[in-house]
Amino acid sequence: MITIQSFCFNAFQENTYVLFNEKKEAIIVDPGCYTRIEEKTLTDFISEHALTPTLLLNTHCHLDHVFGNNFIHATYGLTPILHANEQIILDRFSDAAAKYGIPVDAYNGPIQYVEDQAIIPFGKEAFKVLLTPGHSPGSICFYHEKQDFILGGDLIFKDSVGRTDFPGCNPQDLIKSIRDQILPLPDTLSIYSGHGPVTQLGRERKMNPYIKHLLNN
Repeated sequence: MITIQSFCFNAFQENTYVLFNEKKEAIIVDPGCYTRIEEKTLTDFISEHALTPTLLLNTHCHLDHVFGNNFIHATYGLTPILHANEQIILDRFSDAAAKYGIPVDAYNGPIQYVEDQAIIPFGKEAFKVLLTPGHSPGSICFYHEKQDFILGGDLIFKDSVGRTDFPGCNPQDLIKSIRDQILPLPDTLSIYSGHGPVTQLGRERKMNPYIKHLLNN
């Protein structure tokens, strides 16, 4: 059984997730911690629950989702796992942050790439990688079929979808990603998004105007 804890970090109100199992193994997803206080909030939770982080996953590499990559790598020795198409976004991390007046150090550590449909083992559990470009060129979701949830990054939010006005975005790719990768999944699917509250796919089919438009066209 996997437990999911969320944290809302940085000025962009990004959701960072820590997932852990009965053996106290943990996954850190999209570490958005930017300030020392946010870093401490994350490490205190991990220490207080006696967790051992074993995986660092990036759904995509927009700055608000990777502020903490350097910190997590330095603190726990973890290598970010992401899709190769996100490398260009990660390479521009410092430049993107500078446009907001935010000083950051570029990530210069190791990186592990994963492909669409790859399986990422986690103890006795596993996550399937779903390639879902559109919001960024190599956005991916991590699907846990057994517990019926997905770590969706900025693909789908409660009542909305990821914006497509950044460099590397593509609205047609976003539509295709949702239609081909997400809509075939069960209505009971819980979607843990990069911003905002957790939602369910069935609810978004009925209430999300963007999803409703897809279904009707």
